[in-house]
Amino acid sequence: MLLSEQAYKLIDRELAKFPADQKQSAVMAALAIAQDEKGWLAPEVMEAVAKYLGMAPIAVQEVATFYNMYNTKPVGKHKISVCTNLPCALSGGEKAAEYLKQKLGVDFKDTTPDGRFTLIEGECMGACGDAPVMLVNNKRMCSFMSNDKIDALVEELKR
Repeated sequence: MLLSEQAYKLIDRELAKFPADQKQSAVMAALAIAQDEKGWLAPEVMEAVAKYLGMAPIAVQEVATFYNMYNTKPVGKHKISVCTNLPCALSGGEKAAEYLKQKLGVDFKDTTPDGRFTLIEGECMGACGDAPVMLVNNKRMCSFMSNDKIDALVEELKR
């Protein structure tokens, strides 16, 4: 088995939320569980999820490549998504992104040489009033990201 027994138990819990003939409805949750365990979604991991859910592998890959919360290539220990959509851009999102690029020494879609950070440009995170907004590892929302707050976040994540 490519995933751990614990991961399959978590996927089974998600499957229980849907009718038995609609297992594919749990694909997003199953991909998130697999990614949490493996760090990214290698082709063989997506294939294992597809097999477990009774789906065509291409259908699982389509989901994984459509949403930027899924990593279809290895990423750093901390993936930081910076919202640069219009409301965030007008409220300092692009400036925050430029500051973070300079601080980390990488561009969007790049990983720092030490493997700690991957920086990506994110789509709307639904927190326009908190701009500029960043999301760490798809789980932690960071709001009102000034240069000082970015410095503190990077230092915290380095520990």
